[in-house]
Amino acid sequence: MNGKHIHILGVCGTAMAAIASLAKSCGYRVTGSDAGVYPPMSDYLAELGVAIAPFDIANLEPAPDLCVVGNAMGRGNVEVEAILERGLAYCSGPEFVGNHILPGRHAVVVAGTHGKTTCASLMAHMLEVANRKPGFLIGGVPENFGGGARRGEGEPFVLEGDEYDTAFFDKRSKFLHYHARTLILNNLEYDHADIFPNLEAIKTQFHHLIRTVPANGTIIANADEEHVTDVLSRGCWTPVVLFGRYPNAHTRWQWEALSEDGAAFRIYRDNKIWLEAEWEMIGIHNAANACAVAVAASSMGVSREDIAAAYESFAGIRRRMTLVGEAGGIKVFDDFAHHPTAITNMVAAAKASMRRGGSKGELWVIVEPRSNTMRTRIHQERLPLCFAAADHVLLAEPSRRNLQDHEVLDAGAVCAAIGSHAWLLPDADTIVAQVRERAKAGDHLLVLSNGGFDGIHGKLLKALA
Repeated sequence: MNGKHIHILGVCGTAMAAIASLAKSCGYRVTGSDAGVYPPMSDYLAELGVAIAPFDIANLEPAPDLCVVGNAMGRGNVEVEAILERGLAYCSGPEFVGNHILPGRHAVVVAGTHGKTTCASLMAHMLEVANRKPGFLIGGVPENFGGGARRGEGEPFVLEGDEYDTAFFDKRSKFLHYHARTLILNNLEYDHADIFPNLEAIKTQFHHLIRTVPANGTIIANADEEHVTDVLSRGCWTPVVLFGRYPNAHTRWQWEALSEDGAAFRIYRDNKIWLEAEWEMIGIHNAANACAVAVAASSMGVSREDIAAAYESFAGIRRRMTLVGEAGGIKVFDDFAHHPTAITNMVAAAKASMRRGGSKGELWVIVEPRSNTMRTRIHQERLPLCFAAADHVLLAEPSRRNLQDHEVLDAGAVCAAIGSHAWLLPDADTIVAQVRERAKAGDHLLVLSNGGFDGIHGKLLKALA
């Protein structure tokens, strides 16, 4: 294995850069190419010793032992065409992980529409506290580790199991390549409208995932989620451990939020209190996430004491209700939420946290409908219902990229349905001007986007200073 040359197409993407890191730690010589080679990813890769260059067929001379093709690559790319024409060995990023990183490891895969990054980060931290020295591949930045990928020295390897498709030549979900031995099924909703025509298509992929878990593995499933139950009912060959919200008569494990913001919670096992905890995370949904991970960790032999210690020392995930800064007595928070369920959960959690902290200020929720699903009218009716706890809602005009006018989210109608405290504004600069004019000391600004949102966090802090 050591010394073989791996060339990664699209290496500056977050997932592919993480795979580059894992490949380097396994002893491969790694090079990469991408269209946009600039900081901070270029600096990160330089520190790893990964040589990167713009796309060019010269990058394939001499021929690498293996080309790893990123999800964003497609036909027409000069290197993709050269790989196909020359008959070079190639695979997708998830396939590389499954075939070259995971053999001999105990793969812990976290799957579901929401909570994957949080659960995977907490699981890795819990195993670390238990001195199991896990490896991990996570699509975010766990603050306890400072990065989303590590080979690890122990047997466990934790993966965020994304249902998105694998590559232009492999339309199966990424998680099918991860060979789960312990699988967390947290929830299941319709998302990724650019990939899946309906919820049924997503359920099919999840059932394929269930088929890959061995009989001596474990599936941890949320009994409160009807679509998870439906997928399991289609056939399962692995022991299933159920968890649910207290009181749930059908589950061995249960969770209960002890505070309005979910920061204090209780876990039950066999109808008896098993653990009480308070941590830095907020949101009722995160109490459910905490329970799911406790069940998984316990099934792998982690003690209750180590699980409790992991809750207490868990530092969270970057871009999950992250305090970016404070200016003029106004706090600016950043969160990745970009689906109605996630938005509803975070808005409610943010307001509850303000009340718990004694804040008399108002909650501003600033949303960029950026994902391929959120820019469309798929959630047109659900979106106005997400902001019941918000005092002010500012919605950015969604991009019309690759969409017909009738397909684009009618953001004006969303704001009208929310009420007079909601505004549709054309861009980040206009939003900043509105906030600067109206926000007061003690207010909290919650920015929700799965992208950079034109640097709005920094612009807000500068304008409010």
